[in-house]
Amino acid sequence: MQTKKGQKGFSLIELLIVVAIIGIIAAIAIPNLLSSRKAANESAAIGSLRTINSAQATYLSIKGNNTNYAADLTALETEKLIDSALASKTKSGYKFDMTGKDGAYTASADPVSGSTGTRKFTTDETGVIKGDGSPIQ
Repeated sequence: MQTKKGQKGFSLIELLIVVAIIGIIAAIAIPNLLSSRKAANESAAIGSLRTINSAQATYLSIKGNNTNYAADLTALETEKLIDSALASKTKSGYKFDMTGKDGAYTASADPVSGSTGTRKFTTDETGVIKGDGSPIQ
């Protein structure tokens, strides 16, 4: 192949080296990004369970006559104590469920898949949030 005098550009080898460097950087960065996303989803799930605890306390004093908690997430949404995203039972990569009966309630948050989170969280009328059985600080 003939080149003109003064022609400028990158050779194929130089371009391959740049692509290889970008590939190495991506291989290092992507796992960190995924673990950061899992941590963010887990934090959001804990925050949503705190919201449920607060909503249940409000429901107990306003609608439950200080004896009965809301039976499910829909009841909390009806009273506008939680948002529709949480009431839909799936938010930030976690599936939420709650049951209330006989002056008590339990709420749980389970990851939708292994890529959205690894820990399961629960809470009840005590207000303590547990991650895989251990209290969250």
